[in-house]
Amino acid sequence: MASKQQRETLPEGADLRRADSLAREIFSDVANKWALLIIEALGERTLRFSELRGEVEGISHKMLTQNLRMLERNGLVTRKVHPTVPPRVEYTLTGPGRALRATVDALCDWTQRHLDHIESARRDFGA
Repeated sequence: MASKQQRETLPEGADLRRADSLAREIFSDVANKWALLIIEALGERTLRFSELRGEVEGISHKMLTQNLRMLERNGLVTRKVHPTVPPRVEYTLTGPGRALRATVDALCDWTQRHLDHIESARRDFGA
């Protein structure tokens, strides 16, 4: 989060604290488990819909479709349709999507580093 002084210089739509800001809407879009897992799965490669579904275990067809559309709408993923029968559709991260992936990678690393601590805390909490 930005400091008060930094927030005063931000454009109106960039303040995450404001319920009506574009920044909060974007944050809400990309800060969900499916979007993060899709970004991580795409990485530096191009995948077809079925390949992505196989990479993101547990995601339904509907959730994958919704999240890919949202990521494409926000300019984080490009969708390329090849004129074949049946049509072949491929998804790739854009520049901003790859930049976001660095943050997603850091979050994945943090989760893995602190997994034992979190598991212990959960056990203690339930006691």
